[in-house]
Amino acid sequence: METTTEKNIATFTHLSSLTQYFIPFGNYIFPIVLWSTKKEESEFVDHHGKQVLNFQLSLLLYSLLLIMIAIPSFLISVFKDMPLNTLMHDHEFTYSNFNFENNIGALTLGIICVLIFGLLKVAEFFLIIYASIKTLNGEKYKYPITIPFIK
Repeated sequence: METTTEKNIATFTHLSSLTQYFIPFGNYIFPIVLWSTKKEESEFVDHHGKQVLNFQLSLLLYSLLLIMIAIPSFLISVFKDMPLNTLMHDHEFTYSNFNFENNIGALTLGIICVLIFGLLKVAEFFLIIYASIKTLNGEKYKYPITIPFIK
């Protein structure tokens, strides 16, 4: 049976990942600090600390992959028809001959990646709140779509 202190620390470990909206990399720093203080003493806190960090690292990996797909697809679709000489020597670009029909595949791919990224961020927020509630009730929670980096 978990004590109230263990439940509170595990809950705050989940909630501390929301600090990413105020402090850069807060979603990694604060869960690591909270997890490392009690991971040796409580198996409950250890489980939830690993879950939070694995979830945040998984989302980082997914976000990087989506960005690596979206940015090149947008750049290719915009600069595909522009001559290299214009890109190197002219300081003003004109997009008078931009053709959506020739670029619809790359643009669609980029837009889909941006939409998936947005959905991941919304899902992340609600999953963190849901995991915090489950943890406060004393239940062990495992995030979906998580790669177990830390075992």
